[in-house]
Amino acid sequence: MRRRQIAWILILVVDLGYVAWGAGVAIEPDRLLGPGGKAILPAGYEGYSGGSWSELATTSPLIAGYMKVLYRMYGVYNVLFGLMSCAIAAAAFRRGSRWAWWALLFGNTVALVSAMTYDRIVNAIGPFEMTEYLGLALVWGALAITAPFRSEGRPVPVASAPRTMS
Repeated sequence: MRRRQIAWILILVVDLGYVAWGAGVAIEPDRLLGPGGKAILPAGYEGYSGGSWSELATTSPLIAGYMKVLYRMYGVYNVLFGLMSCAIAAAAFRRGSRWAWWALLFGNTVALVSAMTYDRIVNAIGPFEMTEYLGLALVWGALAITAPFRSEGRPVPVASAPRTMS
């Protein structure tokens, strides 16, 4: 298997994981497993506020409902980002397009680092959240072995001067 084949498959696996997680959040944000065996939305709320999700849901159901809507939209964003990245990896990147390499580098870095930042801010880091770090390492590794840069030792072809008749 060539490096590019390995790379696009690795990126595809990471981004399909992003799609699956986003779909889970979009469907059931207060049931998708998060850190400490709690659902991801309650774990994030409790980690950030120090309060109880069930108490919030009981005393302020509209606020809890609004948070579910926000989280669901975040899940939809994840699904759409993941699908777009999968399409880029499976088509343009696989063919060797330079723009696809850069799009996957910037897109996956921003998406995964922002997810990691959220987890750290709300103190909701568990085993599942650690897959974001693994995913970023896999994407960076896949892109590193297919970097679209010329190596120092490779000569650049030079056009020959036109011949003149003397």
